[in-house]
Amino acid sequence: MKGILKKAGAVLLVLTVLAGLQNLLMPKYTGRVIEGAFIKEYYGDTTEHDLLILGDCEVYENISPITLWEDYGIPSYIRGSANQMVAQSYYLLEDALRRETPKAVLFNVAAMQLGVQDKETYNRMTLEGMAWSPSKWNAIEATKLPEEHMIEYIFPLLRYHSRWSELEEADFTCYFSKPEVSHNGYYMRCDVRPAGEFPTERRKPSYEFPQSSWEYLDRMERLCREKGIRLVLMKAPSLYPAWPEQYESQITEYAENHNLLYINGLESLEEIGLDFSRDTYDAGLHLNLYGAEKLAHYLGGRLSKEAGLTDRRGEPELDLVWAKKAERYRRCREEQEQELQTTGYLTQFAGEEEQQ
Repeated sequence: MKGILKKAGAVLLVLTVLAGLQNLLMPKYTGRVIEGAFIKEYYGDTTEHDLLILGDCEVYENISPITLWEDYGIPSYIRGSANQMVAQSYYLLEDALRRETPKAVLFNVAAMQLGVQDKETYNRMTLEGMAWSPSKWNAIEATKLPEEHMIEYIFPLLRYHSRWSELEEADFTCYFSKPEVSHNGYYMRCDVRPAGEFPTERRKPSYEFPQSSWEYLDRMERLCREKGIRLVLMKAPSLYPAWPEQYESQITEYAENHNLLYINGLESLEEIGLDFSRDTYDAGLHLNLYGAEKLAHYLGGRLSKEAGLTDRRGEPELDLVWAKKAERYRRCREEQEQELQTTGYLTQFAGEEEQQ
């Protein structure tokens, strides 16, 4: 018995050390690139959401959930991530429905053009933050690159074991807990970089969306219909990359055939009130906070009238929670604006565009 206990103790010690090393070596996403923290932060939000927003950077950088709440009383959360594929959006929705049933799901269709993932980094930033479930397993199987292996998602230490030379102060200070970096999935940027000229895009051999994108959009539509959730399609008003008419016609036809509301922000720039000389932080690719608040206000009006979302302000529990969220939101806004006024740029994000 003593021998068995010693062996069990030794095994437990080894596993504890390996778990500790894994936690240390995994990226913390608290510095220049924070997007990898967004997916996991969703699980810490315990209130219900009437609206879930899915998609790539065109959602988590372009829509302010605080504005949706303060202007229309819509509790929402953005389950967005960099280069999020349609298959990943579907499994993130499937994952979320284990916890809650929203009244509506807003899906940004820019991802429809992506048939395979570009970089492992984007997969990691989306998939590692998901809680383990069949949804996470299937998302990994559906979107991992040929050089990626399931075992390295189950045991990330196998992937990050050589990251010793890249360790930063945050890897130690955020070892046990990490600060919240998003605002219900929204990525706040207060800096301004006016839109300019964009490079001419080369003509593509085909403008047909990949079959896998259609497959998972169909699955998303079917899942929402079965759950009584209103699925809404959106093209965010990002000026680049271009959204050609060939893409637009495919989405318009799909929305008509499935009786879905489709909102193309590019066709409503004036109505939204966007001014790309001040409402973007990266020359028109994404909106800054001022543009994100304008888009959220526009979407809130459309969704209230056309998707049946009601004003839930006045419910004591939600009012209390969202008051705290709004307070943190305004504090972060003031800090960024003060830093920009003092230094001319945000040190937290300096060099980020070059890294990405």
